[in-house]
Amino acid sequence: MVIQESDSWLLLTNDDGIEAIGMQLLVEALNQRGYKVVVFAPSSNQSATGMRINLMTPLNWRYRNDLKLQWDVEDHNLHLIELDGTPCDTMIVALDRGLQHILPEVTVKLVVSGVNLGPNMSQDSYHSGTMGAAREAGLYGMPAIASSLTAFDSEGMQAAVDATVQVIEYAFKMLPDKPINLRRPKADLTKSHISRWPKIDGPLAWVDNPREALRTAFNHGDLMININTPPDWNGQFQTTRLGMRWYRDAISFAEHDNNESTATFTIGAASIDHTPVLNSDCDAVMESTSSISCLPTWPQTHPLAVDDDLLKWCLESSADSYPSWLNI
Repeated sequence: MVIQESDSWLLLTNDDGIEAIGMQLLVEALNQRGYKVVVFAPSSNQSATGMRINLMTPLNWRYRNDLKLQWDVEDHNLHLIELDGTPCDTMIVALDRGLQHILPEVTVKLVVSGVNLGPNMSQDSYHSGTMGAAREAGLYGMPAIASSLTAFDSEGMQAAVDATVQVIEYAFKMLPDKPINLRRPKADLTKSHISRWPKIDGPLAWVDNPREALRTAFNHGDLMININTPPDWNGQFQTTRLGMRWYRDAISFAEHDNNESTATFTIGAASIDHTPVLNSDCDAVMESTSSISCLPTWPQTHPLAVDDDLLKWCLESSADSYPSWLNI
């Protein structure tokens, strides 16, 4: 067991629901390494909900201490809470003083969403509840990681969990013990990673130290990490960008006796066309490598968007194939 000395906590959520196998295995792995973990996850499956939120609706939450009976864990380092809401709801409730109200002794250092059952690459990033939760955490100023197994069969889930834990350990070492931008107390537009679009004059502020600028962007919730691990993971990582894949023939139609028709969209039933792209998440996974993509939290026209040219440095890898900016 690797014993962590920090008093800070990891906040976990997902879109498959608190009882999902990816959540169970990730909690076990982190707990066995001595991490303090608080789970604040949907009570039911919320896949493909994107960034949907429930407005003006009371959301019930409950401790799920009964789940501990299934896992070999150290109870004092673990809290399990479910919310009757979406993945984004869990982050809004937890980070907008919800955890402060429920567990005032908990200080969250890093948010992790997953490990999801099914890929979240390319255009999946717009539909994914897993990524939506990580992005919502970023909007609240928290560093966040989303992670997925690129298959719908849970047989390879342990590989995705192992890859996720490795990236978490890198990020955990880099981050300060207390979040520096939770709930964004001040919108600081002077940070070197911030885009100056549409008016760009003079030298860019980050050019002398792009890695530090990316670390700052991650610490402030303006940059998120997205991991996709194949079930036949070869133990290697690749820093990537979003690739190109196209879902085809996912819709089936049915006629009924009452002259009504229905259309059904089946997740995972479509054929997928793939367009090769240099350094893409899709191509990395096809080579049995775990993809690590660094994605901006904000749209590129938002005042807090990460500078376009700085994002190129996200593809620079260290000797161990992690994004170089993660190394301290």
